[in-house]
Amino acid sequence: MSETSSPSPVRHDIRTAIITVSDRASRGEYEDLAGPALADACAQRGWTVTAEFLVPDDQPRIEEALRAATSQGCGLILTTGGTGIAERDVTPEAVRRLMRVEVPGFGEIMRARSMAITPNALLSRSLAAVVEHSLVIALPGKPSGAVESLSFVADAIPHAVKLAQRLPTSC
Repeated sequence: MSETSSPSPVRHDIRTAIITVSDRASRGEYEDLAGPALADACAQRGWTVTAEFLVPDDQPRIEEALRAATSQGCGLILTTGGTGIAERDVTPEAVRRLMRVEVPGFGEIMRARSMAITPNALLSRSLAAVVEHSLVIALPGKPSGAVESLSFVADAIPHAVKLAQRLPTSC
């Protein structure tokens, strides 16, 4: 079975927010494809997308969307876009400004596994962190890259969300 073809069995429902970060999509110059692709991937895992945001590559606007998602009780917040090295790619900075703790293993595994697909994975600044009581994962902006990266870390998400929400775990 391919790692990106079939999601893991559902562990528990996770209230999820998706934040698409894109200047052009936020201006209506092209359709957001990554957000809906992530929503489909979440639905396949039994996770409920309860909030969706489309914001420009602007750190205060990204931070505002992150705060809104946490205030809505989303245990998982997936961002897509703004994780490269272009001048306006500021998603990691927005997440780090609000985080309580970074979870480096997520970014490390996403980059390492993505290297088998594209050498440009080295340019990714994808990361994960805890903001308030939410696990935030900053994913690439390309729909296939976002869904693939999510699949690489999906098995760890339910446990990480429980820890972020201070729920009892088996550990």
